[in-house]
Amino acid sequence: MSLRGRLSMLGAVAVLVSACSSSAATTAPTIAPTVAPTVAPSVAASEAASAPASVASVAPSVAASATPIPGGLLDKVLKAGVLTVSTDPNYKPASFKNPDGTFQGFDIDVATEVAKRLGVKVQFVTPDWSLITAGSWSGRWDASVGSMTITAERQKVLDFSPPYYYTPAQMAASVASGITTLDGLAGKSICAGAATTYLDWLQGKKLDFGTLSPTSTPPAGIKTVSLKTDDLCPQTWAAGRNDFQGWLSASPIVDGAIAAKQPVVKVGDPVYFEPLAIATDKSGPATSDFIAALTTIVTAMHQDGTLSAMSQKWFGTDLTKGPG
Repeated sequence: MSLRGRLSMLGAVAVLVSACSSSAATTAPTIAPTVAPTVAPSVAASEAASAPASVASVAPSVAASATPIPGGLLDKVLKAGVLTVSTDPNYKPASFKNPDGTFQGFDIDVATEVAKRLGVKVQFVTPDWSLITAGSWSGRWDASVGSMTITAERQKVLDFSPPYYYTPAQMAASVASGITTLDGLAGKSICAGAATTYLDWLQGKKLDFGTLSPTSTPPAGIKTVSLKTDDLCPQTWAAGRNDFQGWLSASPIVDGAIAAKQPVVKVGDPVYFEPLAIATDKSGPATSDFIAALTTIVTAMHQDGTLSAMSQKWFGTDLTKGPG
């Protein structure tokens, strides 16, 4: 039964409904970066490992206020029957747009499943990442399912679900550069996507992910180059541009570039890890009951093995349980 059907049955009863374990969230907190990265998602590992494939198609009960906040985000989405999601069309294998206009990738599957468990359809829009992370969306989309890192700075303008997966930040170099070590990137130019944590780290800005906050520092004397999206960095190498030698992005994105035969090599171990979550706009319709619904949905998708299966499908490994 969809969330809309459940809300109709419950009417004005102010209770929270949940088919998850007792550890499922029953309130709608903003996930503080000092908490979210330190608390692994509520995952029953044995259940996730043994869950049948059909589990992912079962829509669990969703914890949300029995009566959505009038004019709030949950109310808006349920009345529209559509969850509008912003995502990156060039971030393979997390998200990418096919020539026929359809979308695929890990984030696309996550967003589609979240919409299904809310009882609505999903549609995708592709604004620039810098617009998504800045907040003040003016209702143009409802949520970002785009592998966004929870940071203290972003929390000033955005609300977050619990993390749905974690990624290592991986340094890479162009094959043409001949660089094979992190030290070899000292004094070189390194590329990253605009408005990303990768660019911030390279530029020496403090990143607050709670206990996952980076303690590493970039190679000495580097310069930075920012492009519209991360994947453009290796794509420009493939096109023959070599005015930068390094690239920093999520490890699965670097792996995807290598698998696509782009002229890229990994350099060193991951420089830090990131907790990635679904984001909503603080300046838009009230989000507390919507975040409550997301909290239960994400928790359930961890518990029933859905997120692990999606991660294995797109990344060939399970990135949903966090480092360590």
